[in-house]
Amino acid sequence: MLDDFSKHQQGIIKRYYRNLDKIQVQRLAELVTDIYLAEGKKLEKLWLSAGESMKKLEVPQNQIDNLMAKRDPALLASLVKQLMAG
Repeated sequence: MLDDFSKHQQGIIKRYYRNLDKIQVQRLAELVTDIYLAEGKKLEKLWLSAGESMKKLEVPQNQIDNLMAKRDPALLASLVKQLMAG
């Protein structure tokens, strides 16, 4: 598959996948900010995106369920902090 790309493009693709977990954590951090500021239907959509991001980061399902049930942005921010530290 990578043979269809130039050496430069291959390097970019490899670095992207090597850093995918960091990218996902950053995305989740951005969602926390958006959740603090949102309301209504947009807020619900952001929480669903946060749930998907947590799944991609392989957060235990029981922890995801707990966070999704409580819908507390401070708890989500705490998780992001833990993910960034670890």
